[in-house]
Amino acid sequence: MNISLIVFLKEVRENLRDRRTLINALLTGPLIGPLMFVVLMNVTISRQLTQAEAPLELPVIGASNAPNLIEALRQQGFDPQPPVADPIAAVRNRDVAAVLRIPADFGKAWDNGDPAQVEVYYDSSRRDAQQPVNRLKDMLERYSRVTGSLRLVARGLSPALASPVVVDERDQSTPRSRAGLLFSILPYFFVLTVFIGGMYLAIDLTAGERERQSLEPLFANPVARSRILLGKVGAICAFSVSSLLICVTAFTAVGRFIPMEKLGMDLDLGPAFALEVLILMLPLALLIAGLQTLVAAFSKSYREAQTYLGILTLLAVLPSVLLSVVPMKTVAWMYAVPLLGQQVGITELLTGGTVTTGEVAMCLLCGFAIAALMLAATARVYGSERLAISA
Repeated sequence: MNISLIVFLKEVRENLRDRRTLINALLTGPLIGPLMFVVLMNVTISRQLTQAEAPLELPVIGASNAPNLIEALRQQGFDPQPPVADPIAAVRNRDVAAVLRIPADFGKAWDNGDPAQVEVYYDSSRRDAQQPVNRLKDMLERYSRVTGSLRLVARGLSPALASPVVVDERDQSTPRSRAGLLFSILPYFFVLTVFIGGMYLAIDLTAGERERQSLEPLFANPVARSRILLGKVGAICAFSVSSLLICVTAFTAVGRFIPMEKLGMDLDLGPAFALEVLILMLPLALLIAGLQTLVAAFSKSYREAQTYLGILTLLAVLPSVLLSVVPMKTVAWMYAVPLLGQQVGITELLTGGTVTTGEVAMCLLCGFAIAALMLAATARVYGSERLAISA
């Protein structure tokens, strides 16, 4: 039987008995992301929808100074609350989301036909206050436009005079593209899952065995070390791909529990999406397995390798995080860059686009080529006699 296959089967069998590896590679790593994501999304969406549909309850100072304004706001869903003594303190202490203040001279300015000023106290750094404040501003602007039009009509003028330019918005987004924007963080979870899925195995198969002084007897066998390396890397890839498969399947399942239709969005995380994600991620799984093995080979102990690979994981997912928040037009050369190619490809699938056969081929060929270079560098380290000696 092939030596690499023997090593592969041995390492897979032994690590299937390791509870820590199983929990991290096949349970915690692939499932924690989907579960956290669906819980956070449901909580956020439910809260946003509740705030949008419920009456807007905010304190009003000087409501008696503009009864017509208050009544108009009521008709739009505004529910004025009793005034607060110090609006600035109330907003800063997070007692209320915002405070509407109507000055005493509001009625005089209104009667004279002058602009009547109102004040809205809020804290723009508070994320939970953004929607209530925006709703209040929209209500006030709507009342201002209607009142301005009525004043022009009363003077025999057309309301169109106040709007010399009319903007006709033509939104070209689709339900899928809007959902893709909301779920642009998904590639980050996939890359992270591949890293975590094989990380503990990579540490144990090199730095761990070196620390236990079991690597030297293995290397004493009359076999090429490159074949031993291929067997170990194959086992790491098997765990990484299995972890990714569980993660993608979990996202497909939990995606059904996110009320996308309430947001006017459409998200398809079905079997076709899962298959395309797995194909795009295959070269990355091999590259990461080689990189993790290389880092573990330079480490003198299990703990040291765990520290280095923990830092490496943060650096590896940085492109996914940056591209999820920084808009960038997708061009063909991006598919040739590991991590970047997977990010833009999966994002394209999420937004309802298509990844062409040429782009998939470029992603696979360049990814496997760079992975082969990484394995060659790792093989050179494996050829060193110092690798088998524990410090």
